Amino acid sequence: MEQRLFVSNKDETIPLFKNPVLEYFSHIHPATPVVVFMPVVVWSLWMGFGDISLGALAAIFVAGVVFWTFTEYTIHRWAFHIHPTTELGKKVHFLVHGIHHDFPRDSTRLVMPLLVSVPLSLAFYGVFELLMAPYHYPFFAGFVAGYVAYDSIHYATHHWQMKSRTWNFIKQYHMKHHFVDPDTAFGVSNPMWDYVFNTVPEWARRRRSPQTSSKHTSAL
Repeated sequence: MEQRLFVSNKDETIPLFKNPVLEYFSHIHPATPVVVFMPVVVWSLWMGFGDISLGALAAIFVAGVVFWTFTEYTIHRWAFHIHPTTELGKKVHFLVHGIHHDFPRDSTRLVMPLLVSVPLSLAFYGVFELLMAPYHYPFFAGFVAGYVAYDSIHYATHHWQMKSRTWNFIKQYHMKHHFVDPDTAFGVSNPMWDYVFNTVPEWARRRRSPQTSSKHTSAL
């Protein structure tokens, strides 16, 4: 398990860049992805509507969402949680994700900055268009919708009180990734790919649903 030397539990921030422009764009309001990218989702669905049937449009949209969840897991596990050995690698890792683990409640750095998310979205769009046109429109719409949901859920797990059993589990799942074991629970919006790739934390494996517990109690 990775040993954390410092984890702040306050909503506080530290400067990352001496350049004021870079520093300014390293902070972002949590609503920004919704405002910027949801019109892209609507546009992409509209562009794909005339080329394929409504049923196919919906199915491809869902496939795009699922592919986002895989991308989310892949980036979080194998890019954000690498263990660099060089000083340059350690500095880059801290800028990309290490700072989030040191200051997990920093509300200005909980969603992806536009300087990163916009170029990445354009790159993914280009790949999807190259590989699956004209079906890339609904697929890209689902992919971006999944990303917006991920960013929103990520912010909520750090700053919102969850009352329902499902949302409280998602919050606990991510909080324990930060404060207990950063080498498990790489799924943020959902734990599906953790089950596929065997990175579910032990406490979640042992967790029993209330229905199971009540049936067991009744049997006794």
